[in-house]
Amino acid sequence: MATGKISRTFGWGLMGLVMIGLVGFGATNFGGGGGSIGAVGDTEIDARRYARELESELRAFQAQTGQRMTLAQAQAFGLDQQVLGRLLALTALENETARLGISIGDEQLRDRIVEISSFQGVDGKFDREAYTFALEQSGLTAAQFEASLRAEVARQVLQAAVAGGTKASDLYINTLFGYAYETRDFTWASLPMSALTSALPPASAEDLTAYYEANAVTFTLPEIKNVTYAWLNPEDLIPGIDVSEDDLKALYQERIAEFVMPERRMVERLVFGSETDAQAASDAIAAGEKSFEDLVAERDLSLADIDLGDLSLAELGTAGEAVFALNASGVTGPVESDLGPALYRMNAILAAQETTFEAAREQIQGELAADTARRQVGDLITELDDLLAGGATLEEIAESHKMRLETIDWADGDSDGIAAYDAFREAVSAANVGDFPEITLMADGGAFGLRVNKVDEPRLQTQDEVKDQVLVGWGLQKRLELLEEQANGLIPQLKDSESLSSLGLTEIVESEQGRSAFINGAPAGFVPQVFEMETGEWRVIKGDEDVVLVRLDAVNAADQSGDEAKAIKEQFAERSAQEVGIDIEAAFSRVLETQAGVTLDRAVINAIHSQFP
Repeated sequence: MATGKISRTFGWGLMGLVMIGLVGFGATNFGGGGGSIGAVGDTEIDARRYARELESELRAFQAQTGQRMTLAQAQAFGLDQQVLGRLLALTALENETARLGISIGDEQLRDRIVEISSFQGVDGKFDREAYTFALEQSGLTAAQFEASLRAEVARQVLQAAVAGGTKASDLYINTLFGYAYETRDFTWASLPMSALTSALPPASAEDLTAYYEANAVTFTLPEIKNVTYAWLNPEDLIPGIDVSEDDLKALYQERIAEFVMPERRMVERLVFGSETDAQAASDAIAAGEKSFEDLVAERDLSLADIDLGDLSLAELGTAGEAVFALNASGVTGPVESDLGPALYRMNAILAAQETTFEAAREQIQGELAADTARRQVGDLITELDDLLAGGATLEEIAESHKMRLETIDWADGDSDGIAAYDAFREAVSAANVGDFPEITLMADGGAFGLRVNKVDEPRLQTQDEVKDQVLVGWGLQKRLELLEEQANGLIPQLKDSESLSSLGLTEIVESEQGRSAFINGAPAGFVPQVFEMETGEWRVIKGDEDVVLVRLDAVNAADQSGDEAKAIKEQFAERSAQEVGIDIEAAFSRVLETQAGVTLDRAVINAIHSQFP
């Protein structure tokens, strides 16, 4: 098991080492202390390795979010420290393997190298030229790479020895499984606001002030940016665009299959292994012994598996004539198909449809004009950028290029008008007062530039400004409190002889509901509170506009012995063992760092950082 883990880890790790080396940091000397950013014990940390790892982290972020992260942003998130910490841990392990004399032989090293796909030719065998080229691109000599590989494999041997063999105890696994998979039976009913019998008392000034202070977040205005934007919307250009008759007819012919559709049939096909089996199935349907659905179920298929959609006579091929001979829904066959003898069920007839050129003209003209408008916008982007770079204002380019010019107050979450576009929301969210306006392309082919005029920081509105909202909010809160008191007053009756239904409420009985269950109509946090209750206990749970009365009827222990339970516990035990192994390895690395000592050359690290945007 340990050997398999080493091999898999090695394959991915080495692929990263070789391929990430192509990013351009291979032969760079980072000044200061030279080619090392420091050391753990006697083992140095190669500067190029740190650069590759940092670049890899930034690329991973970009792959996940679609946005390029700058080094300043990465440092704000602490990603550079994570990379450095990871390298220190690995180097500590490598330093320990060197101290212990752990290594691999030349034959094992060769076997590792020839297995790497990046070094293989089209025939799947080791290619010396591919090997040499990859190393040249990464800035490594064969000797450097092989030494690094030898150290990496030795480190993985030590990692396997430290972290391998960890096992979660059965008690631990059973306890967690029992917690996660136990269920509850309970009975509940909603007491709506309309059932409230108490009148709302008048609110005192102290009541309103207390509510206002307790809900300050609700009455706080978000950050608001006053923004001026110039928007070149393709739709604004369409009225001035002329589309030639020849272009319209050419597009119509290009999309003729969309406008002229032959008669079609909605069809399902059930394929059999032989003509005899297919005929026997057809005879069973004809005799009323089986339905088409029965035949599908016998094959462990669903109707979705055999659905062909709507097809024309030509698209049905050899089955076309038989299927189109049906004048109503029904089954035909056996008919030979590409997959063998088959029965076809026709479910609906779709009449032929033809949209003439004249009927399609308006649609085609609009599409062509819109496409032309988008191209015109694209052609103007460089020009608009140059004008802004030359000192032109948004007002000036809006006037000269007939762009929409507006000033709005924007807050995070606004999505009206131009703010419906992701590109605009992202741009205005990142922009600040004094930033240079840039032209940004939009998803529909439009473009805009914006300027932040001022920023109003988040502000708690005064109580006087929001007095109406405070009064309404306090009233709802007070009604819920009164309704909760009313519900609590019903519990003695429920414990005595009454039931929820006898009290005029809609009683709902739930069985075997798990911790993640969704109970329709129940308030947020309902199920977790039910799982806190004792058997036979009644509880009132407050919602946003109602309260709920609930009684816990039974606690159902998880089945620990079923096949499904065993499979789940085995998977969980494996994951737990891996996580424990990772924790042990991390702790071991920290001890090694402390024992061996860590030195860092901040000048070299800063030099590397300076080469990132």
